[in-house]
Formats: sequence, structure tokens, C-alpha cells
Amino acid sequence: MTTPIEKLREYGYELPQPKPPVASYVPVTRTGNVIYVSGQISSNENGPVTGLLGDTMNVVQGGNAAELAAVNVLSQIVHSAGVDLDRVRRVLKLTVFVASTPDFQEHHLVANGASNLIVGVLGDKGKHARSAIGLAALPLGAAVEVEAIVEVEG
Repeated sequence: MTTPIEKLREYGYELPQPKPPVASYVPVTRTGNVIYVSGQISSNENGPVTGLLGDTMNVVQGGNAAELAAVNVLSQIVHSAGVDLDRVRRVLKLTVFVASTPDFQEHHLVANGASNLIVGVLGDKGKHARSAIGLAALPLGAAVEVEAIVEVEG
């Protein structure tokens, strides 16, 4: 059986060390078996992936940025919450924030980048409720930010 980390590698990613918070918050909180992952921006080893959907980025680029943000969510689950991905019972909800122009209307397609990666890595446990929201700007100029609510094994 393929592990979630092996599936992540099939997407071409290694689980990165999470970036420390840049403001006054913690990256993860937990109550019982539920983990709340603070918003993770689209970033890679070079820093934030920046842009504005409907202006400097297209839907494919936005979906790739959402995928990177989802990788950062998985990193926080493992490194900050101390939970192996095979102990995830269910991803309950993703909220995907998309920096976009006022006339951009394909936030849901950008958000698919995050959703598809999560389901691809976690299988049925990754199927989740979701909101996709457009905003004028995100922290550090990021194109996409993703937060998650995840149920894990005790």
C-alpha cells in the first residue's frame, strides 16, 4: 500500500519544514481529535508565490499556487501538530482564499489545486467540504492561502 508521503512524492513534492508564523498566531491548534491549521500561503523554497488571479496569474498558475499551499497545510499537520498523515481520519474542511481582481470568477477552479492534492495524497480521507473566497490581497502578496480543519486518530 502506498503511504501518503509516497503519494505526495508522486506529485513531485517532499514535505517541507513549515515556515514560522509571521504574525501573532500559532500554526496549529488542537482540541480532542480535531486539528485546526492556520492559513498557509502559496510558497516554496524560494518564498511566497505571489500574484493576482485575473491580472498577473491565470487559473492554471493559481491552481499550482493552491497546490503549494495545500502541501504547506500537510507540513503543518506533520511537523507542528506531530501527526503522521496516515493517522488523518478525515479532512473536514478547506477554506481557500484567492487574491484576485474584482471581475475574476473562477475561484473554485483555483481551489481545485488544493482539493485535488489533498484527495490525491489522502484518498477518501481527504474528501472535504470547502469554501473558495476571492480577496483583494493576501499576506506577503501570496496568490493563495489555504486553511484546514482535520480530524485525526487519538
